[in-house]
Amino acid sequence: MANSLNKYCDTSKLSIRKIDKASAKKMVVKHHYSKLWTKCSVALGLFYQTGNEHAFFDEPEEKLIGVCVYGDPIGRLSGQSISDLLDRTQVLELTRLFVHDGYGSNIESWFISQSFKWLKKNFSSILALMSYSDPKEGHAGTIYQATNWIYQGNKIRPNDSISFKFSPDGRWTHGRTIFPYYGTNKLEKIREQVTEPFWVRTEPRKHRYIYLLAGKKIKKNIMNTLKHPPLPYPKPSDIEDMSIRKLMPK
Repeated sequence: MANSLNKYCDTSKLSIRKIDKASAKKMVVKHHYSKLWTKCSVALGLFYQTGNEHAFFDEPEEKLIGVCVYGDPIGRLSGQSISDLLDRTQVLELTRLFVHDGYGSNIESWFISQSFKWLKKNFSSILALMSYSDPKEGHAGTIYQATNWIYQGNKIRPNDSISFKFSPDGRWTHGRTIFPYYGTNKLEKIREQVTEPFWVRTEPRKHRYIYLLAGKKIKKNIMNTLKHPPLPYPKPSDIEDMSIRKLMPK
């Protein structure tokens, strides 16, 4: 018998609807690779009909198998970073997506596509979506490519991001996190303050994708005024090397 992951999902058994943030947070923190909660304007749950009768109600039993979280994008100019025609209140960011394994190979694509329909119906003021895939986690954005998002590259963020590690087996910490401890994230300034060696690495820049929910006329105008042109989709093999440097105290 073929593995269920190699089969398309049975969409007749699937449905989506808005769920409370607490339920979404519980699933994300427990199962998402980041283990971290995030900004959430709306959370959509993916439900699967088991084929059994509910134990307490005269209706089919279903279980929550996935969650899709949309939140306000970071930055007051986030809308304008796509097009001058967009205000930040017209844009949401897909911040978290998780679906349990075993329900079909295309289930995440189906879930995202259904979330577009839900947003168009219930959040008609939202004209565009954005999301980022993290090459540090081996992600090039395959799910966005499968659902026809527009790829805008990984050079939108102006500066490279640096992470720090202060012991050989320690955890990598983002430069923003260590700033309060050292009053800086400049390497030479930190070298003046430490007494032991530390390690730094340049984090690969995240890939940015956008998706336009606007109607045909508005979508055409946005496409004609994009701040960043569409680019060919990246491949997992395009992930940048994260070179690590060991620095000594001064």
